[in-house]
Amino acid sequence: MIPLKTLGRLLRPGLLVAMTVLMTGCDWALFDPKGQVAREELTLLITCTVLMLLVVIPVIVMTLVFAWKYRASNTNARYEPEWSHSTAIEVVVWSIPCMIVTALAVLCWKSSHALDPYKPIEHEKPGIEIQAVSLDWKWLFVYPEEKVAVVNELTFPVDTPLNFRITADTVMNVFFIPHLGSMIYSMAGMETKLHLIADQTGTFPGRSAHYSGYGFNKMYFDAHSVSDAEYQQWLAKVRADGKTMDQAAFTAIGAEKNHDWYPVTYYSNVEDGLFDWVINKHMGDNHHFGMKAEAHAAAGHGSHDAHAAPALEQAPADQAPVAGQDVADDAHAGHTADEHAAHAGHGVSGE
Repeated sequence: MIPLKTLGRLLRPGLLVAMTVLMTGCDWALFDPKGQVAREELTLLITCTVLMLLVVIPVIVMTLVFAWKYRASNTNARYEPEWSHSTAIEVVVWSIPCMIVTALAVLCWKSSHALDPYKPIEHEKPGIEIQAVSLDWKWLFVYPEEKVAVVNELTFPVDTPLNFRITADTVMNVFFIPHLGSMIYSMAGMETKLHLIADQTGTFPGRSAHYSGYGFNKMYFDAHSVSDAEYQQWLAKVRADGKTMDQAAFTAIGAEKNHDWYPVTYYSNVEDGLFDWVINKHMGDNHHFGMKAEAHAAAGHGSHDAHAAPALEQAPADQAPVAGQDVADDAHAGHTADEHAAHAGHGVSGE
């Protein structure tokens, strides 16, 4: 029988070769940043890892050294069965980790605010707004300033801030372009924001980073970072298509539950307010959450009318009034008035 030590020596080179071969196919997107946000996040990741290794590596080394030095066969090692405490060791063991944890806390606190996905990127060039909607199983990107829309393709000029507004038409999902930085959730009836920038031209893979059903593995897209001239050429190409993205078209592509990758589709015209309509249609009676004040008032008015409608219904003429009906009607009227006042208070809340 081959001893374990000999077997380990024989397997070690093979395992190293196998790991090298397998990892050559990996796309190290997180370690290959193409934008400001991704670069700062990589710096934070490396810094935190190094700080933690200041504790991990010495502990691993000391574990191996102590195991070797105080092995049973080493009769020259010190044997102190009554030893129980050392102030010097306690100071080292607790003070160094406490300092590292404090440094990590300060670093992560500052970086969390500096890399807040809702925080706009300061830049000399004006940013462009892109509205992203996750569907089953595809991505719709609306360019409201250009009034165009694209399915499963994202194109933008290099060195330009990208201001994403993100929502979902079905289940929760995650919008993620690893080469550019942060990921963020898309949720039905809600809006999230993300600010990214690319400082190099190229094509970067975009992913859905949250399992959302049968066609989840086909829910990906290419993000193209191009020059300003190429961006204008791409817009001209989209506008030449002739399709219109309105509520009917959106409902149609949303109903198509594609299990294979949905082909890139261009829309040369977009209905105004489509993104807000997608959010509103999932909100039910909660129109005062996440909407602008004007939308609150309009949506709230319809909700109030719906509540007030039962109070306007009258009993048939041939039906005798029920005892206590006047009291119930007065109570319902009072409830409706209180509800109107409560909703009026919500109507002034902002996003």
